Amino acid sequence: MKLWGGRFTKDTNTLVDNFNASITFDKRFWREDIEGSIAHITMLAKQGIISNEEKDIMKDALIQIAEDIETGKLEISDDSEDIHSFIEAVLTERTGEPGKKLHTGRSRNDQVALDMKLYVRKQITETDNLLKELLKTIHGIMKDNTETYMPGFTHLQKAQPVTLAHHMGAYFEMFKRDRLRLADTYKRMNTCPLGAGALAGTTYPLDRDYSATLLGFDAATDNSMDSVSDRDYIVELLNALSIIMMHLSRFSEEIILWNSNEYRFVEIDDAYSTGSSIMPQKKNPDIAELVRGKTGRVYGALISMLTTLKGLPLAYNKDMQEDKELTFDAIDTVKDCIKLFDGMLATIRFNRLRMEESAKSGFTNATDAADYLVNHGVAFRDAHAIVGRLVLFCIDKNISLDDMTLEEYKAISPVFEEDIFENISMKTCVDRRNTKGAPGRDAMQAVIKQNEKYLFD
Repeated sequence: MKLWGGRFTKDTNTLVDNFNASITFDKRFWREDIEGSIAHITMLAKQGIISNEEKDIMKDALIQIAEDIETGKLEISDDSEDIHSFIEAVLTERTGEPGKKLHTGRSRNDQVALDMKLYVRKQITETDNLLKELLKTIHGIMKDNTETYMPGFTHLQKAQPVTLAHHMGAYFEMFKRDRLRLADTYKRMNTCPLGAGALAGTTYPLDRDYSATLLGFDAATDNSMDSVSDRDYIVELLNALSIIMMHLSRFSEEIILWNSNEYRFVEIDDAYSTGSSIMPQKKNPDIAELVRGKTGRVYGALISMLTTLKGLPLAYNKDMQEDKELTFDAIDTVKDCIKLFDGMLATIRFNRLRMEESAKSGFTNATDAADYLVNHGVAFRDAHAIVGRLVLFCIDKNISLDDMTLEEYKAISPVFEEDIFENISMKTCVDRRNTKGAPGRDAMQAVIKQNEKYLFD
């Protein structure tokens, strides 16, 4: 039986029923729906709208319904219109008259708004915990690789030497910001819509702030029309999830490049790789590629939500039902991607020797060679031109700056002395860069200490 059937004299078309129903996807709300209902009847009893006896009967039955669903004793029926109808119908069947009072002072509009907020809050916390675990993995790599030298890139061209710790530190900062965005979304959305009714509140003497407190909200919402039509927090969540995926996708792109034969910086563990059905030599970075691919899926959810909301008049409209499937899918996708990427990263092997060789062969120490000349009295523009000639010489000989002899250096500029080799070593090039945020050992140790406080204090 439909909760709204009294006004109608004939059944709705079957296709309409199926098109209108949300039970197939909103049944994942059953915990939140029961949690909200228990808070609602607790408040109703406090206000004298229902008796304490009726409250106790319904509360015990709702707790039992939750246990039965959890254990599989009670199966959620897709014949119901939505999860709210299903829970109320089962409650009424089990308690009789008290169950019919569950919906007093409440509409499905504020009920679904509450369920969605309760669900999103939990998912924000779970996603944040997954990001923290990923940050721990990145932090571990940073601690172990403060002297693992590699090329830093601009324009996908080798630029200057950095360390793997420094490179990983860039992603550490990205995911830290992602956690801040999630926390900010949580804080802004943490007001309770329960008691807003369909759009205009109710004549019952509800204590909405009490309901909010029972459910862990900071306060009740201030406008009943906004309460049932607000989906800003979903847009904010999807935006935060999209940025997380963007960061994961950038990281995945680098893993894919580093895994290629041309780079050979990493070896992905067999547990996170796949092979080819025809080429036996292949070991493909499928997890990284799938994370990169699924990023567009989460972006699509954000654009879909914005498009759904852009023309809606106040207050509640059935269009808003479209928020659930795409949000559920985006949340599931992001959580799965974080977990799988974390597992892949935690088991990856870095080819430290190959990374350092790549930094040397890419002339990443050319800037330091120019700085050497400047420190010996040569004007920077002249030093720049001299080192450009050094690079051309090395390219012609197919060697690196480290491989040149002192005589070859002096043939291009007599300013060079034996100490040039120490000055352009990867270790020297990196360790001299110790300004805040730079890759030098001292600077990186300070960051690692800061990260440990952030993660473990």
